Amino acid sequence: MHRLSRQLEQFHPARKGMLGLGLLTLLYIVTLPFLAYAAGFTIRSVETLLEDNVYLLNARIDYQFSEEAVRALQSGIPLIILSDIEVDEKRDWWWDKTIAELNQGYLLIYHALTEKYIVSNLNSGAQDDYNSLAATIQALGHIERLPLLDTTLVKSDKEYEVLIRVYLDIESLPAPMRPLAYVSSDWQLESEWYTWPLQP
Repeated sequence: MHRLSRQLEQFHPARKGMLGLGLLTLLYIVTLPFLAYAAGFTIRSVETLLEDNVYLLNARIDYQFSEEAVRALQSGIPLIILSDIEVDEKRDWWWDKTIAELNQGYLLIYHALTEKYIVSNLNSGAQDDYNSLAATIQALGHIERLPLLDTTLVKSDKEYEVLIRVYLDIESLPAPMRPLAYVSSDWQLESEWYTWPLQP
């Protein structure tokens, strides 16, 4: 290490600058692919509205699947995306109280013969198919008018907030894949909790 330091000290200042620039360029080239493609799920926006005494939820979610997850999907491995949604009553002197919970699930399958991506709503049974992964991800990322709770469950003198997160269900993967999925960032695909006030 000391020998390397002495050798670097012998460089002409211009050469030192060129060496530093070259190292920075190499670092940029090596890390660029990782910066350009960061896998993960991000909730971009949430809003609630009131219609016929029922609160409805709209949300926009950005799904960035890892290359490993996409390869598995296109090789015939089904993927399940889960959404956890809560409505909490805000309390000043105690933990917030959860008054409603909803778990929404979507099954994502690639059908090789038809080259279609199929999305099934595990709650309602509704099913749609898409010609490309990009179209599939875009559709998954739009939650429209999802019923949350009835107004009879809320009190006018209380404040409430909606919490939502989305994640890839590792438990639904085939058993041989799970040990690696538990420790690999390629499969740890989940969003942070997103909070929004419950309001018309």
